[in-house]
Amino acid sequence: MAQAEAERIPQAGALPDPVLSLGIQNDGFKKIQVGQMESSYYSIMVTQPLPWPGKRGLRGDIARMGSQAAMASSSRVRLTLEADVRRSYVALLLVRSQLRLLDEQALFLRQAEATARARYEVGQGAQADLLRAQLERTRLEQSRLDLQSEERSALAALNRLRALPPDTPLPTERTLEQVPEPPAIAASEATASALGLSPELKAARLGVTQAEKSLELARLDRRPDFAVSAGYMPRGGFDPMWTASVSVSLPVWQKRKQAQAVVEQEHRRKASGSEVESLEALVGQRVRERAAQMDAALGVIRLYRGGLLVQSETSFRATLSQYEVGKVPFLSVLEALNGWIADQSGLLQAQAKAQAIHIAHRELNLGAAPPIGATSLGGTALGGGGGASMSAGARKGAAAEAPGESSSMKSM
Repeated sequence: MAQAEAERIPQAGALPDPVLSLGIQNDGFKKIQVGQMESSYYSIMVTQPLPWPGKRGLRGDIARMGSQAAMASSSRVRLTLEADVRRSYVALLLVRSQLRLLDEQALFLRQAEATARARYEVGQGAQADLLRAQLERTRLEQSRLDLQSEERSALAALNRLRALPPDTPLPTERTLEQVPEPPAIAASEATASALGLSPELKAARLGVTQAEKSLELARLDRRPDFAVSAGYMPRGGFDPMWTASVSVSLPVWQKRKQAQAVVEQEHRRKASGSEVESLEALVGQRVRERAAQMDAALGVIRLYRGGLLVQSETSFRATLSQYEVGKVPFLSVLEALNGWIADQSGLLQAQAKAQAIHIAHRELNLGAAPPIGATSLGGTALGGGGGASMSAGARKGAAAEAPGESSSMKSM
């Protein structure tokens, strides 16, 4: 499109095409009198229209502004394409990281199942503990199927952007955790940069210049245009004749045409200026939104890394050890494991969110930051896809549903 718009520039500044007129003037209708009557002749005439000085230059300037606006639009396409590739790649890393986390969850569930089996075989645990561990392992397979479907979708989306078949393999050498953490966004500096780089703002500012040129042209259109004509008239045996003339257009309907065109262009110029102001405000708003969102996302990541993950892992291992000696019920083990996995999954989601904000910021996206997400883990271990934690009332209800387990715990 930008190349097509560039081709309009020389067209806009060119002179109108000349007009060739061929004719005959003849005395009477009975026969051709050229060469026999002095007033009979053939005519060849060329007319060249000439716009009022300055009109061609303004039309060329208007076309040039349109070409530059099209180039700004093409830069928007490039920015969006690059951002889509980055988002798709991060989405693929997120899903594959979730699958690795699922494998880790399955490993610990097998460990918990082995402990429940050993306790049941020596009469210290309930059969419900063993069955519950097996149930949770089956539920993990459901989550695995969901994540594998998301992985295929993310791979197909990325391959589409790479112009490759959907199932083309794409090995990823690093995990989402290994992707460099995006920096915080300095709102004032980022706003100034975005105001200078935004393709939409560039196009809008060019639109203002184009509207000003169009207004200037509309004012010049009140001036008359000219036409120069020259002709040659052979008369057979008589001496040929020639003619030359200059014609001028008369803008006698100026009130209904040219004056109204000037008013129209004034309104367009005002509208273009308002659009620039609106876009500048929107760009500033988006930058500040993303600066706040990035601060929150980085704060959540620091919270996970600074203690939450360590506390979750410590809680799970301590709960598993206490279950092995009969001090806590099996549901507490599942709850602790579920919480630990959910926190690890939450860290991955927070990292993906930070990357999504960073990509949208680099893209200079004027809309909300497109999300990057995947199925969260850790919500199935307590049944029904619930949250990572269980209230005291819920634990009492679960104990009431497994009387064998309750009695065995009382006997220990």
